[in-house]
Amino acid sequence: MKLIKSHKQFEGQTSFWSHASASTQSEMKFASFVPHGEVKGCIVWLSGLTCTEENFITKAGAQRSLAEHQLMLIAPDTSPRGLQLPGEHESDDFGSGAGFYVDATVSPYDRHYRMYSYVVNELPVLIREHFQCMNLSIMGHSMGGHGALTLGLRNPELFRCVSAFSPIVHPTAVPWGQKALQGYLGQDASPWQIYDSCALLEQGCRHPETILIHQGLQDPFLDRQLLTQDFAAAAQAAHQAHQIIYSEGYDHSYYFISTFIELHIHHHAAVLKRGL
Repeated sequence: MKLIKSHKQFEGQTSFWSHASASTQSEMKFASFVPHGEVKGCIVWLSGLTCTEENFITKAGAQRSLAEHQLMLIAPDTSPRGLQLPGEHESDDFGSGAGFYVDATVSPYDRHYRMYSYVVNELPVLIREHFQCMNLSIMGHSMGGHGALTLGLRNPELFRCVSAFSPIVHPTAVPWGQKALQGYLGQDASPWQIYDSCALLEQGCRHPETILIHQGLQDPFLDRQLLTQDFAAAAQAAHQAHQIIYSEGYDHSYYFISTFIELHIHHHAAVLKRGL
């Protein structure tokens, strides 16, 4: 790991790192906040389309609440960088900045675009070895909300708590998800299902804790790309404990996230501190 820069904040440290990733076979970057004193747990934050490791850590205003709860946070980049794959940089919803937290199986993306393995297998080892923390939860926004839901449902023993802002809950049914899943996994839609939170619930995946989703009602993507109501229906049918908060007047932006981030951190803190 290479420390790029670090800033003291609320007696802790906000830092930016790079390292060679075995999962993506490329350099990966992530941001961290580590509070002063004992660390009670770590939230893994997954960002949305076009974001880097810097968006959340600089815009969400989470560090004060993290410090109060003695929680650290890791925010990885949303895709490999520095590659020149065919079509990788042609749009903002596929390729660079849009890894969708899947393990690609279609060439040439299958060699590098393995963000599922990076978050599930590589980051936890890095967090344990370099930050001495094994008590993890997961949270994200939009594409990253999709990632938080699917990774959390598939790995409840790893991620003890799950929440999302404006998540893409049913990617197999919306343009953003269909484009990405076809591009990374191929035209056969059957392998797509393990990256769809609604399908995972139908298949029997469950998380033991209440899944929190926060959605702005002025979000321009709500009805075409996010389909929050589909998760509500799937969770109810599957008897998955969940809470969906709809907030009038709020959109898809970090203005929305920064308004309610403390509520989400409190939700995670209650679970992560239980039993310590």
